[in-house]
Amino acid sequence: MTLETRTFGPVDAPGGPLLVSPQGLGCMSMSLVYGPGEDEGGIATIHRALDLGVRLIDTADIYGANTNEVLVGQAIAGRRDEVTLATKFGIVIEPGNPMPRGVNGRPEYVAQACEASLARLGVDHIDLYYQHRPDPDVPIEETVGAMAALVAAGKVRHLGLSEASADTIRRASAVHPITAVQTEWSLFSRDIERAVLPACREAGIAVVPYSPLGRGLLTGTVQTAADLHDIDFRQGQPRFQGDNLAHNVSLVDVVKTVADEHGCTPAQVALAWLAHQGHDVIPIPGTKRVARLEENLGALDVTLSGDDLTRLDALEPAGARYTDSAWVERDTRPL
Repeated sequence: MTLETRTFGPVDAPGGPLLVSPQGLGCMSMSLVYGPGEDEGGIATIHRALDLGVRLIDTADIYGANTNEVLVGQAIAGRRDEVTLATKFGIVIEPGNPMPRGVNGRPEYVAQACEASLARLGVDHIDLYYQHRPDPDVPIEETVGAMAALVAAGKVRHLGLSEASADTIRRASAVHPITAVQTEWSLFSRDIERAVLPACREAGIAVVPYSPLGRGLLTGTVQTAADLHDIDFRQGQPRFQGDNLAHNVSLVDVVKTVADEHGCTPAQVALAWLAHQGHDVIPIPGTKRVARLEENLGALDVTLSGDDLTRLDALEPAGARYTDSAWVERDTRPL
């Protein structure tokens, strides 16, 4: 399999524009999030991704309470030149407590977080450094100014935002070019299309959808709450509760029908739908399994018809993305 290379961001950025493949790899599930982590399986999956031409490898300091960056660093050791490495800062936890307790966008914290991530990853620079969530108590101009200082120091090459509103994106871009915006986007999460997507496109910013498979719902593997591990954080999310879950599972029948017509899987249909949204869309489906990685990449060979897109666009899931709507900025909340 040969994947095309796409470029985003300013050409005069340190190291040149950001190099990505049409699909990246999200590494969050390799650590303690949806259930027990798997270091060995995660490393094997990252290695296979690189072998297949996947460039964008995505992690964050919060994943696995700081352990996911260590895992990614081990996996890319000796192969750094093949990787466009993305990580995030800003969601904070207490020592010994893996649950998020808030956000921090203070300039001094930006510098501290970057140094810690570089050490855990075992690298001298980060290709794409995201603010994981905007801090409502710190002007975005101050946070991005501190991030820009990291670019000037050679520790970061490109800047990104995650779950930012259209207004935040525009204000941040006035301080320093923003290369990518990461946000949840899938057949079951389309709220960014109202304002965030247009803001990105007017500034030439790449969109990096996380959870493009609806946190597993769109694959058809989650039918009831019993399918989730007892430490799976999805247990507490609205879309996986009671009648909401039953409704959402019923919608997947439409995805399965389209998949059957194309001789592919529901996951491949969901990813192909995102591929139809534009050249500037780089989804990062997450997995800790090589077989799932290869299945996801197979979506690049699926071409949906106009009728397929009409049927898929009509899906209306039930339940919010997060229990606490304050966890994401306006413009990225469900209707």
